[in-house]
Amino acid sequence: MDKVPGIREDTVTAWMVEHVGAAAPLAFELVAGGRSNLTFRVTDAAGHDFALRRPPTSHVLPTAHDMVREHTVISALYPLGVPVPQPLALCTDEDVNERPFYVMEFVNGAILRDRAQAEATFDLATRGAIGDNLAATLAQLHDVDVDRAGLGGLARHEGYIERQLRRWRTQYGQMRVEGVDYGGLVEAVGDQLAERVPAQQRVTVVHGDYRLDNTVLDEAGRVRAILDWEICTLGDPMADLGLLLVYWAEPADKMAPLLGSAPTTAPGFASRDQVLKAYASHSSLDVSQVAYYQAFGYWKLACIMQGVFARYSAGATAGDQGSVSEFPTHIAMLAETAKQTLEHD
Repeated sequence: MDKVPGIREDTVTAWMVEHVGAAAPLAFELVAGGRSNLTFRVTDAAGHDFALRRPPTSHVLPTAHDMVREHTVISALYPLGVPVPQPLALCTDEDVNERPFYVMEFVNGAILRDRAQAEATFDLATRGAIGDNLAATLAQLHDVDVDRAGLGGLARHEGYIERQLRRWRTQYGQMRVEGVDYGGLVEAVGDQLAERVPAQQRVTVVHGDYRLDNTVLDEAGRVRAILDWEICTLGDPMADLGLLLVYWAEPADKMAPLLGSAPTTAPGFASRDQVLKAYASHSSLDVSQVAYYQAFGYWKLACIMQGVFARYSAGATAGDQGSVSEFPTHIAMLAETAKQTLEHD
């Protein structure tokens, strides 16, 4: 049995020695955080760190967790100056580690996951700059010409929201857990969203999960790297902005307890409206319909959490045994918040 679940140490070590110049022996550590694709910190005998990404150990959806896709995206963006980790090598030989994986640089910096960490890491002035930095970086990503970047064939260019609604509704349906029922709420909100899709302004790279704890920050609060590209595609950039605002919790938000002790509830952080204005100042796009995209973000997050809940129920956690007992309550709350956001749009 492998000492580190998800890693065949002998074959992965031999592959990394050959393809990325790592010095054996290697130490593998599951990085806390992502509950879908797995990220490992790999330290070699010379003290160099690498990051290794692979799919979950089981319960993998047929169209999800595509390592080749992730590697392709960051390989295209890295030379353009978009802050992503430098890709180093891709392995599609499943004899090496059961599933495809890739290795990239390990980017050091702060990944803010809760309020206490934000307060301990950055002073008030630096916290105040983080929202503008995240907004500016997102606008930079959305300015990438997908054809010139070689990503024009990554996905269809039009109908992004319609495709997303179908995709997440299908995956939600595939991830049902026995004994858990939301009374058709998730499906009903999906129908409402499908009836009100705004016109897509531009075709851009869409990260799909752009939020503070999917970025690495430097000491000045600037974005050093955007992480977790597993659901990246082409489409409507407003979807990224809407989801960023969903996660940008404020102290008085009803959703704040669901998102945990969100770092953005610490004193000094910009408000959600200030983040929206910052994005608008860095982009030529019209942000007037962002409430629809926030509603879509809440609904999509409900579908994603259902998938995480199903994977945990099936045991595909690779050592991360965080409690998910509250997930059904949270999923229902997200769907209800999506409904309310649409009604007040």
